[in-house]
Order: sequence, then structure tokens, then C-alpha cells
Amino acid sequence: MNLVENLEYNTERTKLIIPEYGRHFQKMVDHAVSIADKEERNKVAKSIISVMGNLQPHLRDVADFQHKLWDQLFIMSDFKLDVDSPFPITPQEVLQQRPEPLEYPQNHPKYRFYGNNIKRMIDVAIKWEKGDMRSGLEYAIANHMKKCYLNWNKDTVEDSAIFAHLKELSDGEIDLAPKGESLTDSGQFLKNRLAKSNRSGGSSHNKKGQRNNRGKKRY
Repeated sequence: MNLVENLEYNTERTKLIIPEYGRHFQKMVDHAVSIADKEERNKVAKSIISVMGNLQPHLRDVADFQHKLWDQLFIMSDFKLDVDSPFPITPQEVLQQRPEPLEYPQNHPKYRFYGNNIKRMIDVAIKWEKGDMRSGLEYAIANHMKKCYLNWNKDTVEDSAIFAHLKELSDGEIDLAPKGESLTDSGQFLKNRLAKSNRSGGSSHNKKGQRNNRGKKRY
């Protein structure tokens, strides 16, 4: 009966600062903090660091591996452990500092089926000096825009519509309509997409057929 009454439940225990090391490891750190003699305290701290290293072999190739372990030791002691660290002690305020929020792109393009990379390509083309290289890039961008359009809209599209979109996205800097350019035929894009789809479906069908024939008798 006494054994049952003396059972410890996790809900009644103190919260683990770094749960990955476990309860017994936290008790070792708490014991090191309670040692009065500094020399003995330093010895125990080094022993704890040694055991921590054995528990994390995947970090041995990390350049600042030991520094990381000492930081974790001070964190687990709630920065109450007074020992001689071989590394500068990282202040508690720095370790608890929240990282800066990531800057996610917030732009919402008018023609989403083109994607953001098309706009980046257009911005690059505008900065190039006019000539054959820029003309080639402009044509490649327009052709890729037509392909993207057909991937999403699943219908034919006139080159004039692509040229109008390109002119709008480039703020009037790129206008291929007066040059009489002709892009790849819509039917060719759709044909290539259909052929690719058939190849994927055909390979899956063949594999399935092979699996089905595996157990059949041959005469």
C-alpha cells in the first residue's frame, strides 16, 4: 500500500526544460546546481557534458557541438549553474529571443496561371539592353506564358492575347504584337501534354499487367 501511495505522476512533477534528455538527466543537472564546492561542481558538469555527447552522436560532426551542449546544460539549470565553461556563456535573453518572422511573398498576380517566376523573368528582360539576346528572351517568355495558359485553361489561345498580357505585365516595356511574332501553335502544346499523359498512364498499365501476369501459368 505504501508503494502505491509513494508513486510519482508526471502531472505532479516539475516540467522538463529539455524533454529530450529525460527526467533522470534533469535530476543530474539539479544535483550539480546544489553542490556547494565549485571544484566538485565543475567536475560533475564536465561528466554531464560527456554523457550528453554520448546521447547525441548525430551532432558529433557539427562544428559547435560542444558549445551547443554547454548551452543546453545552462538552459536545463535555468542558468543557475555556476561553473567554468570553456565557451562564452550565451545570455538567457539571447537564447529566449524570438526569431524574426519570415517574409512570405504577399503579391497576388492578376494572371495566376502564369506564376510568379514569369514576372521575375519579365523584370530581368526589361533591364537587358535591347538587341538579339533580349528579343530572344522576350520570345521565350511569351512562348512559356502560352504554355502556362494552356496548362490551366485547357483551351486554345490566340497569340495576340499572350502579347497583350505580356505588355501589361511589363508595364508596356515589352510589346511583341507589332513585330508579327508567331508563337508555338496551341495544338502542339496540347499534343505534347496529351502524349506525356499517355506515356505516364501506359507505363502504369504495363506495370499493372506485369503484376497480374506474374502468378499465371504458362503453357
